[in-house]
Amino acid sequence: MKYLKRYTIIGMVFVLITGTLAHFLYDWTGNNHTVGLFTPISESIWEHMKLLFFPMLIYSLIMIFKFRPKYSCITSALSFGIIAGALLIPLFYCTYTSILGKNVFILDISTFILSIIIAFWFSYKLTLSCRLESYTSLLCILVCILFGCFLVFTYHPPDTSIFQDPTIAETG
Repeated sequence: MKYLKRYTIIGMVFVLITGTLAHFLYDWTGNNHTVGLFTPISESIWEHMKLLFFPMLIYSLIMIFKFRPKYSCITSALSFGIIAGALLIPLFYCTYTSILGKNVFILDISTFILSIIIAFWFSYKLTLSCRLESYTSLLCILVCILFGCFLVFTYHPPDTSIFQDPTIAETG
């Protein structure tokens, strides 16, 4: 359990650092189309969900490989954590912007950090409790669907607010 807790904390730091770097990677690569599939190509809420989703997915695969023999429920727990963390980003953002009427940079960063912490906290607790073990297949399918949605909606987004760049709406 000590190693699981340690790896969970390391995972939080990994996602925070790689997610932060990923925010700039698309621009740094000269708007590389492939890089854009996995990193934000705009300031939309949807694109910012990638900052948690892909780093946590990568780290989760490492944790599953390392800990599944000892913790049989880790796959379902991490899958839930990935989904919850990604969905918390628009939930927190939409909540605070609807209250304040605008977005605030420090609250955007806090949204990202809090979503990471909650995602890994859920993952840790659910790994130990095994509450979602019977839903492993469903949760893995949902992660795969979300993965596919990121790939498709990056360059073909629906015309809804979560996919719109708020910086364009403010200036336009």
